Amino acid sequence: MNIQHERISSYAARLNLTEIDILLPRLAEEAAAKELSYSDFLESVLAEEAGAADKRMRETMLRFAKFPYLKTLDEFDFSAKPSIDSRQIKELCSLSFIKERINVILLGPPGVGKTHLGISLGVKAAEAGYRVYFTSATDMLTRLKKGYGLGRLDEYMRVYLRSSLLIIDEMGYLPLERDEANLLFQVIAKRYERGSIILTSNKSYASWGEVVAGDNILAGAILDRLLHHSVTINIKGESYRLREKRKAGIIEQKEVNS
Repeated sequence: MNIQHERISSYAARLNLTEIDILLPRLAEEAAAKELSYSDFLESVLAEEAGAADKRMRETMLRFAKFPYLKTLDEFDFSAKPSIDSRQIKELCSLSFIKERINVILLGPPGVGKTHLGISLGVKAAEAGYRVYFTSATDMLTRLKKGYGLGRLDEYMRVYLRSSLLIIDEMGYLPLERDEANLLFQVIAKRYERGSIILTSNKSYASWGEVVAGDNILAGAILDRLLHHSVTINIKGESYRLREKRKAGIIEQKEVNS
């Protein structure tokens, strides 16, 4: 039996079936106890191997996505944000927006859960096998400026173009310089109708001219491509962090409203 197990392990390794060597003794024992047919036993072995392969795929896609942390929609408190239509979020969870190359724009003041929702949708997409990449707007543009300075912009740009879903977080927290605004336009334009974007911002669309190097024409060109096929979710309400501090008595309500 040991010799046979060694041969099975060798075949499994050649076929890149990584779990059989570990699972075979238990599965063989269970099959004997239940008097499974050969086909049922084979199905149980392949099911375990497929499950392990799916797990490895999910772990690989999550690592590639570069999420700063993992969040799920189960952790999101929809009751604290009545402005959000939970049915709309659940519809996005079908991930059809990625297949249709639709963008999702999450707008609202700091601390209302924009990043949480963006990451949650990104995690669901990555676990479904989509290539996802997360970045803050500042990090992306800093990196692209570096690539431009090195004469390797195309190479640096590929990081933001090859994913099915690009998540750009915190757009608008800092005003963009002219070269940064032009680089942002290139990312949006190159992904237009080719791949979805989830973008979070604390600025309304009317304020984008101020953010994008004070250039209303360039801001309009960016928004034209970003919003052509898109869903906008406006989130209102109190910052989660401020609410927790108020509940803990660290700050008073009048400080929140001031």
